[in-house]
Amino acid sequence: MSKFPSNPVFSSLPTTIFTHMSALAALHGAVNLGQGFPDEDGPKSIREAASRALIEGPNQYPPMRGRIELRKALAAHAKRFYSFDLDPDTDIVVTSGATEALTAAIMAIAGEGGEVVLIEPSYDSYRPIVEAMGARVRTVKLAAPDWRLTEEALRAAFTPATRAILVNSPLNPIGRVFDRAELDALARVLAASDAVAICDEVYEHLVFDGRAHIPLASLPGMSERCLRVGSAGKMFSLTGWKVGWVTGPAALMRVVANAHQFITFTTSPALQLGIAYGLEHEMAFTLNLTRALQANRDVLRAAISGLGFKPLACEGSYFLTADIGGLTNESDRAFCERLVREAGVALIPLSVFFADGTPVNLVRFAFCKRRAVIEDAVGRLEKFFN
Repeated sequence: MSKFPSNPVFSSLPTTIFTHMSALAALHGAVNLGQGFPDEDGPKSIREAASRALIEGPNQYPPMRGRIELRKALAAHAKRFYSFDLDPDTDIVVTSGATEALTAAIMAIAGEGGEVVLIEPSYDSYRPIVEAMGARVRTVKLAAPDWRLTEEALRAAFTPATRAILVNSPLNPIGRVFDRAELDALARVLAASDAVAICDEVYEHLVFDGRAHIPLASLPGMSERCLRVGSAGKMFSLTGWKVGWVTGPAALMRVVANAHQFITFTTSPALQLGIAYGLEHEMAFTLNLTRALQANRDVLRAAISGLGFKPLACEGSYFLTADIGGLTNESDRAFCERLVREAGVALIPLSVFFADGTPVNLVRFAFCKRRAVIEDAVGRLEKFFN
């Protein structure tokens, strides 16, 4: 431990579970169904568009809010899928990935003495960013197996000090897609407050079984208080490019832009132009990806059901959650660590996504992999459990 003072929010953080389980997977030659990234790159045409832009230039600082070509493409995407009318000049900021987008949005809204509501299980970056801003975290804890969001729980979490709520739908790590009744309840609670919703919608197109992704901003009275975060990496299977964005009303976006300029200031112009090309020409890839991942989910769910796992509903995202109570009395973390050593398959314990570390009987599978990888993992699990 360093003898010098440091920010306690970050100095107290342990190594992430993703790093820990991936290191174990590498050590034991395991199939890694822990980390949520695809194992195949997205469309070659997008990569070629970025490559041309890289060679032809310019390669200097692009506009702080993002290349106008990408902002116009994002406005057209929002119009096509959600009938939103976004002004590319005032309502959109391009960021270096969705995590930076979330950071800029949280920095813009949260502050010393304020409160931010998190819906648990929650993505692991939310809490430290909020706390680093000097804000306090309050939680709404969803309960398995249905994971439903209720108006009663929301009202209990909101106080006069509430500045924002983080809304992730489809929800990482459990694949919930909040329905209209749940969003209506949230809208009623927000309307009675001065709070803003920061909507993490990076899996917006990865919604299964004919469900619709409903942006909270599309509900009456909500557009003026919603910041929407999106991800090119999730949309086009190009997670290493780290291109994200925030959209919302001009008054809020001005503050988001002010925060963004002191985080990364801007994002690779060539990658921005590649994503602009993708939004204009390769959305068929994204929509077909949804069907392919739904099929992966179904294969995985059927296989692990026969091994004693009890899969919970998965309505979207990259992830399938399963109950291990019928297989072991161990905690989810101990089970995952044993599984990677003895079965050669890496999963993620769900308890790490809750501040209190419970429940401890659920694990997360990532199915955003090639079918052959999933079948390899299933074969190893079958050999181990049978």
